[in-house]
Amino acid sequence: MTKSLIKISVKAQKADCLAISTDVLAVGVFSDAPADSIVKTLDKKLGGKIAQLKKLGDLEGKPKTSCLLYAEKAVAAKRILLVGLGKRKDIKADCLRKAASLAATKAVDLKAKSIVLCLHSDVSSDKIDIASIGQALAEGACFGAYRYDEYMTDSNNKRPAAIKATIVDANTKAVTQLKKGIAVGVKTGEAQNYARTIANRSGAVINPITLAKEAQALARNTAGLRCTVLDDKQLKAKKMGGIIAVGQGSATPSRLIVLQYSPSGATKKTPAVGLVGKAVTFDSGGISLKPGAGMHDMKFDKSGGMAVLGAMKAIAQLKPKVKVYGLIPAAENMPGTGSYRPGDIVTTYSGKTVEIQNTDAEGRMILCDAIAYAEELGCGRIIDIATLTGACVVALGQKRAGVMGNDDKLVDQIKTASDETGERVWHLPCDDEFVEEMKSKIADLKNAGGRWGGSCTAAAFLSQFVDKAKWAHVDMAGPGVWGANEGDAPGSVGFGVRLLTQFAMNCK
Repeated sequence: MTKSLIKISVKAQKADCLAISTDVLAVGVFSDAPADSIVKTLDKKLGGKIAQLKKLGDLEGKPKTSCLLYAEKAVAAKRILLVGLGKRKDIKADCLRKAASLAATKAVDLKAKSIVLCLHSDVSSDKIDIASIGQALAEGACFGAYRYDEYMTDSNNKRPAAIKATIVDANTKAVTQLKKGIAVGVKTGEAQNYARTIANRSGAVINPITLAKEAQALARNTAGLRCTVLDDKQLKAKKMGGIIAVGQGSATPSRLIVLQYSPSGATKKTPAVGLVGKAVTFDSGGISLKPGAGMHDMKFDKSGGMAVLGAMKAIAQLKPKVKVYGLIPAAENMPGTGSYRPGDIVTTYSGKTVEIQNTDAEGRMILCDAIAYAEELGCGRIIDIATLTGACVVALGQKRAGVMGNDDKLVDQIKTASDETGERVWHLPCDDEFVEEMKSKIADLKNAGGRWGGSCTAAAFLSQFVDKAKWAHVDMAGPGVWGANEGDAPGSVGFGVRLLTQFAMNCK
């Protein structure tokens, strides 16, 4: 029997942060600025301990750093956590998001049940509006307090069942604006943690069938969200050869999950956006078997689908003005008597044929069917997101995703959402020279290119399944697989949930 994950709540309150009783009080400190009034007051109450830490060089105020002090009844809090914000001139919402995440992480490590966040007291509202501060702090608190420990039974690994985060400001108007931001940030933060949990679950727990049931349960419990699932018989009837082929070697047949959100008063003329997420619930590589080392992380090959799942949860709650379809092609790529083979020719949903050169290039095979189907559903803008290529990790590292597409304006919209959410992307090409690399001599296309530019040739392959729609591809292999298992809360980071949600909210 698994245990419940930690419950995280975030609220705003008008108060003097030094007068609130709490397990941890987190205060922001800049690296290049004199102490603000709160830090000065705090230092005085602590008998100059903060000044002493600065003199010793133990408190530099750099991002990702913190210093813990014990209040000794000088203030109402039991502990004081000084959290670095970096340079004042560089402050952005994401700096506060990361600071709140660090503070919440430390609070859980200390087995605290409550934390007061006073990280923004010296941040100018001209630099970041107050509502955005509330959203960023709420998202950070949700992210940092998360722990995936469903299967941990060690009694020594105790942590609180719940943690309450309170964002404090002494100004009534500021608290009102903070509450507006928190209302959004809690929804996106919870959706991101939901995606992390499903991504973290193993292939023995999450397979195409159980994932489809999870999506159906989400739709039942989320107002404004509908779910349709195409089973293996329906996939065959629709001739979705790519999704079918990848799952042929598994005992669990493939599924295509379609989640739909429609705004109030939507008509046939209301624009529709398609979000397509790769969900290979476990990727052994199939007949082109992967090396054993690191294969346990291939449960994260469903991370693109989880980004869409989490985003659809948030979108239904935040209610953008466009229709949004979330399509999640789900398959398990296993070697078996029915596996598709190198050398096979697969006919995809679009009618185009693909020569299989490597069964481990499976993500593009399930995505191409779902992308074509999204356009058939009327989506004028389509974004697919996937842990697609190791080549993208070689190019960009573990912290950011590559973005490619057939429309520069759409790519720019994704980049804008990236700037707003802190989920970083970098524009890469996928034009004709890369398409040429994916042409087969015995079919329309082949599913694997040469050694060079692997992330670009993979995107170029997908571009061939779009007709008139504006399309972009997000290769999140870095943060989705290789960027997992880092930091104090190992496992999925839920990359893409905030990015896709913000993109949808910005659409008109």
